[in-house]
Amino acid sequence: MKSVIVLSWWMDSTTLLYKLKAEWKEVFAVSFDYWQKHKKELSYAAKSCEKLWVPHRIVDLTSITELISNSALTSDIAMPEWHYADDNMKKTVVPNRNMIMASIAIWYAVNIWAEEVALWVHDWDHDVYPDCRPVFIEALNRIAWLANYEKVAIYAPFLWGDKNTILKEWIELWVDYALTWTDYDWGEVPNYKTGSSVERNLAFIGQWVKDPLYSDELWEEAKGYALSQENVYKNK
Repeated sequence: MKSVIVLSWWMDSTTLLYKLKAEWKEVFAVSFDYWQKHKKELSYAAKSCEKLWVPHRIVDLTSITELISNSALTSDIAMPEWHYADDNMKKTVVPNRNMIMASIAIWYAVNIWAEEVALWVHDWDHDVYPDCRPVFIEALNRIAWLANYEKVAIYAPFLWGDKNTILKEWIELWVDYALTWTDYDWGEVPNYKTGSSVERNLAFIGQWVKDPLYSDELWEEAKGYALSQENVYKNK
């Protein structure tokens, strides 16, 4: 089976890349430059593809960025911190991003006679991101079938899981998480106070694994902050 994956440098999509390879699929990766602040994700995605011998294409969407710029990812809006469940995390939404990326990936899949488009979306994101909800993926799958003579399915194996579900795949797949990033900030090391980092760090804590992106000292700080945010959220 041929599979087209929408790939970033996040642990979600990178784990999915390894999973597709483990399922013995012929994988084609596509990433997107939409003038995101964390643009270095494109080079990290390329490194993962090179490591797994996966063809990788980068699609330039910068000509339409001004149409989708109402987000902390693509504009001067400050990157929000604290727990992902907080309302301020909605500032990281890029309107209709998954629809645009998935549509192009479906187009690519039709062109190379691929049977599916693989997406990393998962359950924990649903409250913050409308285009990660099951109803969206179900509708997208329907549209992919209706819009083309060639039938392309949407494959989202993590849809009903969370970061813990994804990280558990690491035990079998040996994903190189040093080539991943789960932070919309763009420094040399992750900003452990952003919601996406808190979520990732809680998953590593839950699996009793140290995140390879941190030094030992910084990991202790990141763990403490993540646990404090988890407690704050639980007590709301």
